[in-house]
Amino acid sequence: MKTRIKEYRAKYDMTQEELGKLVGVRRETISFLEKGKYNPSLKLAHLISKALNATIDELFIFENDE
Repeated sequence: MKTRIKEYRAKYDMTQEELGKLVGVRRETISFLEKGKYNPSLKLAHLISKALNATIDELFIFENDE
């Protein structure tokens, strides 16, 4: 799964570590998400979308959407 998390973090000048602290995960988890190496739970996707003021559909690109 591809994501736009990195783009949105840049928009808010937020580091992976800062986002991780906001949503309760380690920086490495955010890195894996951004690289498409980890699929988040629905709860984590929701927390990240709230932290970045975006919808889940804006942040996560599902294979069928490409």
